[in-house]
Amino acid sequence: MHLPESFEHLVAEANKQKLYKQLVLQLNKDFLYANIDLDFDVDILPTSLKVLLHETVYKLINEKFADYLNLLYIIDVSETKIKQLAGDDTLKLSEQVAFLILQREWQKVWLKSQYR
Repeated sequence: MHLPESFEHLVAEANKQKLYKQLVLQLNKDFLYANIDLDFDVDILPTSLKVLLHETVYKLINEKFADYLNLLYIIDVSETKIKQLAGDDTLKLSEQVAFLILQREWQKVWLKSQYR
């Protein structure tokens, strides 16, 4: 499986395979497991999803770092990829982490769809 390199590519691939709704549901499931109060509507526009996820990650980094780490653990975002990001700009970091979260969630959804 080749992971999408951009948010737009990820959404296009999810829509093409009719898995966008499952992607949102997987996000909701993992956020619930992480005990983070965020529930995306399954009909959320991709741009709104991107903005809300980015804002949430930014707030978690700045205000609830332990919850942020727990979320990354539950979603199973690669620690190596996180360590490769520059942490000097929290806004940019949170945007990159939000994309890594979406990539990992897409991986889960895609694998489930392939091996059902």
